[in-house]
Amino acid sequence: MDNNKTDAAVAGGFLETLDRRVTNILDACTKCGDCVAVCPTPSAAGFPIEDPAAVAAGVLDILKTGDGPELSKKWTESCCGSGFCVTACDYGINPRFMLAMAQRAMRRSTPEPDRRETGKTAFQSMARGVRVLSRLQLSPDLLERLSPSSHPERAEAPDLVFYTGCNMLRTPHIGLLCLDVLDRLGVSYEVYGGPANCCGILQMRPGDTANAGRQGDKTLERFASSKTAEVLSWCPTCHIQFSETVLPGRDEDAPAETPFDMTMFAVYLARRLDDLRPLLVHPVNKTVALHEYPGAHGVTEAVTELLSSIKGLTFVDLKMTRIGYQMTSLKSVPHAGKKLLADTFRAAESAGVTTLAGVYHADHRELCSHEDAWPFEIVNFMEIIGEAMGLHHEDLFKQYKLMQDVDAVLAASRDMIKQNNLDPEEVRTIVLKDMLNEQLLPIDRDLHPS
Repeated sequence: MDNNKTDAAVAGGFLETLDRRVTNILDACTKCGDCVAVCPTPSAAGFPIEDPAAVAAGVLDILKTGDGPELSKKWTESCCGSGFCVTACDYGINPRFMLAMAQRAMRRSTPEPDRRETGKTAFQSMARGVRVLSRLQLSPDLLERLSPSSHPERAEAPDLVFYTGCNMLRTPHIGLLCLDVLDRLGVSYEVYGGPANCCGILQMRPGDTANAGRQGDKTLERFASSKTAEVLSWCPTCHIQFSETVLPGRDEDAPAETPFDMTMFAVYLARRLDDLRPLLVHPVNKTVALHEYPGAHGVTEAVTELLSSIKGLTFVDLKMTRIGYQMTSLKSVPHAGKKLLADTFRAAESAGVTTLAGVYHADHRELCSHEDAWPFEIVNFMEIIGEAMGLHHEDLFKQYKLMQDVDAVLAASRDMIKQNNLDPEEVRTIVLKDMLNEQLLPIDRDLHPS
C-alpha cells in the first residue's frame, strides 16, 4: 500500500471502487430471488416473504435510487449477516455485501454531517469503553501484551498477525488464552487491535463511508507492514468488514493482491489440530453445548471439531435456529435475538449440560451475566481449550458483571484502578453503561420470552 497517498485519495478510491462494485451487481443480478429465499431472517423476525424475486428486484431499486418497495427495505435493514445467501448466488454476487451497499444507499437521505457525527460518536463511545474496561481487568504488562503500544523491528516476518478487533479487549481473558495457545504451538506473531486498529464498521453503519474506508485502509497498512503471510481475525464483524468490503474496496493503485490471507482464529486452530491435539493433555469431564451463529463461515464447524477432540468432553448439539453472525448482529431483529437466547438457555437446561460455551467476545458479555440463573457454567470455548492445555486466565468481566452492583465492582477493582491511573467516576460511568446496563435479556429468567 502506498503510504504517500493522502487520506482524501484513499477515501476517494474506496468510494469509487464501491460504486463500481455496485454497478457490477446491477449488471449481474437476474432478480431470481435465490438469496432472499435462503435467508432465515424474515421468518425469524416475523415477516415471511412470499415472492423472493420481487424483494430482490426491489433491492436493486434501492441500490439505484436509495428507495424501493417496503418489503425490500425491511429485508435490507433487517440483515443480520447469517451468510446463507453468500453461497446461494450463481452469478458471482455476494448478496450480504449487496445489502450492505443497499443500506449505504438508504443512508444517503441523511445529511452527510449527521452521518459523520453519528459515526464519530459511536467510535468515541466504543474507544472509551474499551479503554476503561480493559484497564479494569489487566495490569499494565498484560495490557501491553494484548494491546501493544508499538511493534519492534524484526529480522524476519512473523508467522502471523493476531487481530483482536476493538471490543475483545473488554473480555481480555479470551485474548490472553489465544496468545497462550499460539505460544504453545510455537508460532511467532504480532498482535494488533483496539480502537487504533479499527475495521471502520462504526463509520460504515451510519453511512460515513469515506471515513470507514480511511480507517480500514490504515489498519490494513499496519498488517501489511508486518510482512506476515496470514492475519488471524477474532471478531466476525471485523472479518466480514475487511474480507467483503474493505479489502475488495481498495482502489486500482493498490497491489493486485493482498500480501496476506485473513482467517478466523478458530478455523486456523482447527487447521492446526494435528499439532494442537498432543497439547490437549488434561481431560475435561464436562457435557458442553455451543451457543453459536452461522455468519462467519467455518467457525462453528471448527469450534465443534476442536471441542470434540478434548478427552472426557461430551459435546451436545442443541439444534437451535441458526441466524446472524454474533449476538450484536441481531440488533436489527431484537425480538428474534431475545427469543433465540432464551430458547438456548432452556434447551441447554433440558439437555442437562454442565457447560454452555459461547464463541465470540460480544456473546460472552451477555451470556455470562445469566450464569447464576441456570444450572450450568457459562464460558467462552477458549476457556475449555485452555483447561485441556493447563492454561487459565481469570474471567474478571464475568465476576464483575455477576455482582450487578457498581459499588461492588469499584471495590473489587480498586487495585487495577490505581495501577492504571483510572478516574473512579469515569469507571463508575462505564461500568454502568458498558457492563451492567449492556443487557439483552433481564437477569430474571422468569421474564424471558417464551
